[in-house]
Amino acid sequence: MAGDLEAPLRPKRKKVWVEYLVQFRWILVIFVVLPISFTIYFLTYLGDIRSESKSFKRRQKEHDENVKKVVNRLKQRNPSKDGLVCTARKPYIAVGMRNVDYKRARHFEVDLSAFRNILEVDKERMIARCEPLVNMGQITRVTVPMNLSLAVVAELDDLTVGGLINGYGIEGSSHIYGLFYDTVVALEIVLADGRLVRATSDNEYSDLFYAIPWSQGTLGLLVAAEITLIPVKEYMKLTYEPVVGSLSDIAQAYADSFAPRDGDPSKIPDFVETMIYSPTEAVCMTGVYASKEEAKKKGNVINCVGWWFKPWFYQHAQKASKKGKFVEYIPTREYYHRHTRCLYWEGKLILPFGDQWWFRWMLGWLMPPKVSLLKATQGEAIRKYYHDMHVIQDMLVPLYKVGPALEFVHREMEVYPIWLCPHLLFKAPMKTMINPEAGYEQEGRQGDTKDGQMFTDVGVYYAPGPVLRGEEFDGSEAVRRMEEWLIQNNGFQPQYAVSELTEKNFWRMFDADLYEYCRKKYGAVGTFMSVYYKSKKGRKTEKEVREAEQAHLETAYAEAD
Repeated sequence: MAGDLEAPLRPKRKKVWVEYLVQFRWILVIFVVLPISFTIYFLTYLGDIRSESKSFKRRQKEHDENVKKVVNRLKQRNPSKDGLVCTARKPYIAVGMRNVDYKRARHFEVDLSAFRNILEVDKERMIARCEPLVNMGQITRVTVPMNLSLAVVAELDDLTVGGLINGYGIEGSSHIYGLFYDTVVALEIVLADGRLVRATSDNEYSDLFYAIPWSQGTLGLLVAAEITLIPVKEYMKLTYEPVVGSLSDIAQAYADSFAPRDGDPSKIPDFVETMIYSPTEAVCMTGVYASKEEAKKKGNVINCVGWWFKPWFYQHAQKASKKGKFVEYIPTREYYHRHTRCLYWEGKLILPFGDQWWFRWMLGWLMPPKVSLLKATQGEAIRKYYHDMHVIQDMLVPLYKVGPALEFVHREMEVYPIWLCPHLLFKAPMKTMINPEAGYEQEGRQGDTKDGQMFTDVGVYYAPGPVLRGEEFDGSEAVRRMEEWLIQNNGFQPQYAVSELTEKNFWRMFDADLYEYCRKKYGAVGTFMSVYYKSKKGRKTEKEVREAEQAHLETAYAEAD
């Protein structure tokens, strides 16, 4: 096994001028990006407080007025003259690393910037009704003091409800509740013709309800969503368990941490994640909600990880490798957003000294830099460098494939740390863009249930080992091989990341049938760009997109089928 895991020998690469820009980019980050980010965060916070001071009735009235504006705007569009419909959000605003190059082509903008209110928190129905630009930091600030929370809370504060529904969202509770969109009860969508519809799993728009996830906003404009709430307690009791062994040993220990082999549901934690620091070292973390009274009992350790001067969470967790297993209590909201301040471990590349005690005490309160500002200030040369010399990808693979996936990542990319987070891929009443493997129920594998197949997000975020050693590395080719590996192993690639997929391979990875049916049924073709062309790498002209749409109508994915 050791020989199989040896990374290939690579020649040294010549250093190019853009590497010096990347190396000293921290200067721009400290003096420009961080102060502006902090100002934006503060102003946004004041706006959220102002919104929360309004009654739900007032917020609903404003929402209705804003929806009318969207409907009227769509009706103004002349299909023969105007470009395809896009939101008016600037291309760099998206948190994902995929280039929003489709907005460089002529397009018809619809402004959704006003849709950032929590419209209702219904404690009886256990539902939060939110507009699409409500972010995770905003919703937890409102619900956690009520001892309520969304069933799935994506870790980074800036991730929005709309992005997580139209795209992909996961958290340490996803092994119970599934992906973010699995917790959605209803969607309010403005269709291409300006109609406002409410789609649920069992009404006349149920096909649209199941087609929206992973569609990247190419079926209609989401203007509100009803999302499941769950009761929570004030603290998370978190257990850190070190693991030493091969990557396959780590994969098995990770599976055992949340999927008991005897199937005892009492052994399933509320939260789980594993961080792999090297091919032989990892820490498995499992959390269960705990009351304030339990957390404050004598002898228990409370760790408020949200303070600006605290060690970055991934580095704090690694202490288990030296000190052994330990337990602590973290305030629930601070636990939810434990990776925000250091952007998992990407903060180490952005600010090499950002994890040092003196920086945390002096300037840690300015963290994190807004991803949108990092993208806006990087320039084309640095953007291309990151595409070639950096990896930010998630590999969604069946739980039993985690070991092989880790070995693949080590051979091809040598990226550490690696993040592991499980999620249950539910069987839907109709086939969606992603589905469990056919016949998985008969296999009786660890973690699988009658309701769905257990998958895992293998999060690969950092500079690859060859790049750090000054060796040659072809990032595009590495991603192509990763995508082919995913296709061969029934895995999926979230499309927030840079993708090298051809259209044929895109539809080998994803199921096109329901999505394509809804595109035609609800008039999205010719109004919204198709999901592949919205996701594909590279600049897009309106002519290219329209020709692709026409070819798509004529062939109906015959080649992929």
